Amino acid sequence: MKQGSCLCGGVTFELTGALRPSVACHCIQCRKTSGHYVSATQVGPDQLNITKDSTLAWFQSTPEAQRGFCNICGSSLFWKHDADKGAVSVMSGTIDGATGIDTAKHIFTAFKGDYYDIADIMPQSEN
Repeated sequence: MKQGSCLCGGVTFELTGALRPSVACHCIQCRKTSGHYVSATQVGPDQLNITKDSTLAWFQSTPEAQRGFCNICGSSLFWKHDADKGAVSVMSGTIDGATGIDTAKHIFTAFKGDYYDIADIMPQSEN
C-alpha cells in the first residue's frame, strides 16, 4: 500500500495493488493546473481510498473529465475521465516516499512548453 496527500494535508489517500507506470502529459490543461507538465499513474476505483477529503474539490475541466485538487493549498491530485468507468489518474508526485514506478511515455508533446526539452528516451506522442 502507498499513501499520499496534498501539500497541506487536507486530502490524504491510500493506493493498493499494482500501479500503472507514470505517463507524462504535456497538454495545455495539465500545464495550466500544475505550472509545468503532469506525470500520473492510474488506479482502478477499488485501489483508491480517500482517507481525508475535507479540502478536496473537483473541477469539470472538460465535458468528459474532472480534476481533483485541494481547495486550500492548490495541489493537483487526481484526474478522471467519465468513460474510464472509475479509473483515476493520481499525480505521481503526490505519493509519499518511493513510488516503485517509472515514467513510461510522454503524451500531448505537440503542446509542450517552449521553455524545456524532453531529454529522456521514453516514447513520445504528439496527442
